[in-house]
This record gives sequence, structure tokens and C-alpha cells, in this order.
Amino acid sequence: MDHLAEPINKLINELTKLPGIGPKTAQRLTLYLLKADNNYCEELAYGIVNLKSKIKQCKKCFNLTDADICGICGQEGRAKDLLCVVAEPQDILVIEKSREHKGVYHVLGGVISPMDGIGPDQLRVRELLKRIKDENIKEIIIATSPNIQGEATAMYLSKIIKSFDVKITRIAAGIPMGADIEYADEYTMAKAIEGRREY
Repeated sequence: MDHLAEPINKLINELTKLPGIGPKTAQRLTLYLLKADNNYCEELAYGIVNLKSKIKQCKKCFNLTDADICGICGQEGRAKDLLCVVAEPQDILVIEKSREHKGVYHVLGGVISPMDGIGPDQLRVRELLKRIKDENIKEIIIATSPNIQGEATAMYLSKIIKSFDVKITRIAAGIPMGADIEYADEYTMAKAIEGRREY
């Protein structure tokens, strides 16, 4: 797009780096922002900068938060002995929408994927084992996506957790094999949590 001004080309190029944004969508968004009110553009830019400077990981579960402890870990009435293990923070959002999980979470930071060079040592497995020991956890729900990497991670976790006196469950069918948790709707997620099975 040599005929467009450099700032327009630059923003289009940056927007195409976002997931799900192709060149046409990036161009539409750029032209929309060009027409938008200056205050809106400033607020959007501030929101992005603020996101990067203020958001950190919860010291307990590794969820995203702007405080030392996230709102879920700090929430009264949560079953602190029921721990749902997820790959990424976005998985928590889907599970929370289902309103079925009454416990707390542990974010691994990914899944085992040898082809990508990710093994158990690159995940927060040590921190998980420490929490099981220190927090008197009674049940672990393994809620990784039902794809090859998610299943490999679930099998690995179930083997190393078996040495603890803790019930291990896996989210049930409802989420299709090969799918990612973040794309599940709240009803499918509710069924998956509700119908979890011992692992």
C-alpha cells in the first residue's frame, strides 16, 4: 500500500500482528480510528499502555491482576481446597462464565509441547505441587484443552499428583477433542465442569 501515508501503513501493519486481524480488517480499523474523536484515540492508547504497565501475575495462582493477589484468590466463600488447573489465564474467564467452579485456580503458563520446546520444567508444576502440599488441597480439576498437548499435560500432572492424598478429576466431554477451552461457550463449559471425572 505505497499510496497510503506512512502513519496509516504503520498502524495497519501493527494491527495485522493481532490474532484474527487480517489486512482488510486492520485497514478498516485504522480508517475508523482516523475518523474517531481524539479523546477516544487517547483513551485507547492509554488503555494499551496502562495494560502493559499495571497488569501482573497473582502471587498465588498466576492469574492476571493489578494487585498482588487476584480477585478470585482473595474472594471470600471460595472453596480453597478445590483447585482447578488451567493452561492460561484466558481459560479462567471461560470457566468463570460457566458459574460451576466454586474453588480457586492454578495457571500453568502453557502446556507440554515438545515440538515447541515446552516441557514440564517450563510450566508452573513445582508451584502447583507446593500449593497442593501447603494449602491442604482436597481435589484437583485438570482443565487443559482436550487436544494432544492438553491431554499430555493432564496425564503428566495426574502421574505426579498421585503421590498426594488428593482426588484428581479431569473436565468431562462437552468440549470437543482438538478444541481450545478459550472458544467454549459458558453452557458447554458448565457441562464440562459439572461432568468431570476422576483421573
